[in-house]
Amino acid sequence: MSIMQIKDGVRVSEISRDEVAHLAKLSRLALSEEELAQFATQIDEIVDSVSAVGNVDTEGVEPMSHPHSVDAPMREDVIVRTLTAEQALDQAPAVEDERFVVPQILGGE
Repeated sequence: MSIMQIKDGVRVSEISRDEVAHLAKLSRLALSEEELAQFATQIDEIVDSVSAVGNVDTEGVEPMSHPHSVDAPMREDVIVRTLTAEQALDQAPAVEDERFVVPQILGGE
């Protein structure tokens, strides 16, 4: 799936209704035809806006891997009182082997 194209030297996204339907299926979203069309338009606008970042002149700007100083001060590790496993699981609707039981969302084991 390629939604980026170049027109007149400018990157432009075009996402189809079928591509939005595919993304919705992967995301387990049930969308109406109206929502599919609406999201296609909105995704196009988002991708076009984000692609504009590539047009920013970065000449002379040093690359960085993190926006904050790497040697940022850290607080001291202090042991604090926490819940016991029994307290944490006490209000859970389902527990098995001292673990929360949740509905399966992915297929397979």
